[in-house]
Amino acid sequence: MEQNFKMIAKTFFGFEELLEKELKQLGAQEVEKGNRMVSFIGDKGFMYKANLCLRTALKVLKPIHTATVGDDQALYQLFYNFPWEDYLNVDSKFVIDSVVFGENFNHSQYASQKAKDGLVDQFRDKYDARPSVDLNRPDLRINLHIYMDQCTISLDSSGASLHHRGYRIATNIAPLNEVLAAGLIQLSGWKGNTDFLDPLCGSGTILIEAALFACNIPANINRNLFAFEKWSDWDSELFETIKNSQLKKIINPNIQIKGSDKAPSAIEKSIQNIENANLSDFIKVEKKDFFQVEKDTVGPLHLLTNPPYGERLEGDMNVLYQGIGDSFKQSFPNTHAWIISSNMEAIKHVGLRPSRKIKLFNGKLESRLLYYPIYEGTKRVHKLKEE
Repeated sequence: MEQNFKMIAKTFFGFEELLEKELKQLGAQEVEKGNRMVSFIGDKGFMYKANLCLRTALKVLKPIHTATVGDDQALYQLFYNFPWEDYLNVDSKFVIDSVVFGENFNHSQYASQKAKDGLVDQFRDKYDARPSVDLNRPDLRINLHIYMDQCTISLDSSGASLHHRGYRIATNIAPLNEVLAAGLIQLSGWKGNTDFLDPLCGSGTILIEAALFACNIPANINRNLFAFEKWSDWDSELFETIKNSQLKKIINPNIQIKGSDKAPSAIEKSIQNIENANLSDFIKVEKKDFFQVEKDTVGPLHLLTNPPYGERLEGDMNVLYQGIGDSFKQSFPNTHAWIISSNMEAIKHVGLRPSRKIKLFNGKLESRLLYYPIYEGTKRVHKLKEE
């Protein structure tokens, strides 16, 4: 039996509950929600599965040591005395990513530098040789977290952030982060069993994440490399077993997932990305202006889109958002319409009262995910039908 250990999955603000739910559904033990993170227990195989399958995680970290450090010299000594030979040799390449909070440490780069000095000096004093730092292709990515004087050293099992799914080669201006898109889909309450539309699809990220979700395809199935593949205990056979097990759970949702955009370049990029994700059978995109798009599906439609924010074009944005609201009312009966935007002024011009507002961050931009239920006829008539 593989030994269980604690892990930490990092995520965006507002996605903690989604990630907690995902981990429990995957079979994690002792799941505990925190701030932009969820801790859990599992074995090496579960670590592989978490990296492969989690849609709303940015990283999966494996803590290996905790200690109290009062200053930079204590941090240096901690890294100098730690048994790094269990993880590295003089020919290895590594990098240290730091996150620091508090008065003792307030510069993450400086903390990384002191930790690096302690690590390499240990090897230099023993062997007169040392591992080298490689920011791009390290054999080991070390995560250093210091809160006040509490220090945690973790191994980063993911490597590059898990939003790097591996399918997106072509991007539009200000593309939506894949993990953010996956979280928006889940926050909007879509279950993958009704038709889905993104009428301002850009390079297709929301559409692709929707199809991966609806088909139950592992989020990172197209990714080329996880950091744990360079670890000394890497078990390729175990990973293949886990991957094949997850692939057997893929389904055909028998729904329409459609997107449109008025820019030919956006449509070209979305088609390319959809092909890279092997989802051409499940997603259809077309060149069409948003104001020419109408609901063409029988039954309820789920609409989720990321319109331009254009804060430097305030007047034009207000007109655009007013037009979006008018189109919702005129062309999308029986639709669950969701918008994410950071343009708080333009949102007021939609002309509809959102029934839900969820605070999120798109990068550093404070944003709102807004829900506009568009009824068949009037809201009052709709309620009478239900009665």
